[in-house]
Amino acid sequence: MQEGLRFAAIDVGSNAMRLFFCRVLENGHGPIFIKESMIRMPLRLGHDAFTENIISDNTCNKFVNTMYGFNSLIQAYDPISFKACATEAMRQAKNGLDLVNRVKQETGINLNIITGKEEANIIISTHIDRYLQMDQHCLYVDVGGGSTELTIIKNKETLFSKSFSIGSVRLLENQVAKKDWHKMKEWIIDKTSSIKNIQSIGSGGNINKILTLLKKSKGKSVTIKEIKNVIKKIKTYSIHDRIVKLELRPDRADVIVHAGKIYSRCMNWSGSDNMIVPQVGLADGMISRLYDDFKK
Repeated sequence: MQEGLRFAAIDVGSNAMRLFFCRVLENGHGPIFIKESMIRMPLRLGHDAFTENIISDNTCNKFVNTMYGFNSLIQAYDPISFKACATEAMRQAKNGLDLVNRVKQETGINLNIITGKEEANIIISTHIDRYLQMDQHCLYVDVGGGSTELTIIKNKETLFSKSFSIGSVRLLENQVAKKDWHKMKEWIIDKTSSIKNIQSIGSGGNINKILTLLKKSKGKSVTIKEIKNVIKKIKTYSIHDRIVKLELRPDRADVIVHAGKIYSRCMNWSGSDNMIVPQVGLADGMISRLYDDFKK
């Protein structure tokens, strides 16, 4: 058995934290990324950050404890290299940098708070071009708890990219105004109105779950109608029944409807008929970047 190259990534989102272990095999035809393990901690930093603009002491303590545990697992996995990135909740929290410093001091982990543009660039480095035809325009929609990253791509080149402070947790906490939606709509229409047959690609835990609920496999596509029908069905269930009967995680059950709204609106405004769901995200992009850096 080929040993392969080990890499690890920590994705600190607004709705949850993830530790991702990946082994990369090389066979002469390009790298093969083997997802070995993903550990998810449902720590919703966005609840504090988006309502109070600060992460509470209690949540900070839980966060540091989680990072300490992640660090122990990383040492046991012994990767070639690893990276830790934080997104919208940490960008907005007034004490975000203080928490970064505390994590470094108590766990040794260098946590990077990345910008929305950096987040988008990392996400689209996951070899999504395999799903696109030559000269085809793509609207990449990554929906997180605190923000949505939109990127327009053609032939592996980023043409336009923008981050919007519209996310599933923000919507849950009533922290998105009509003007925010208007800005997103204007940007999408401005950048896509002259493009025919644009293909959309969606990433994020919620669109992955919608794909699963539709009993479709990785890399398949969903239509706006299918997304709306799934959301309509989910709305008929209480939060408790979404967890018990639909087998949604508790921290997914209360935000998936909001996320579905973001995906369907982006598709509608861009004129995209269907959305490919490759089931990749920020952590996958981080691993891809680590591998590329290693090969330089």
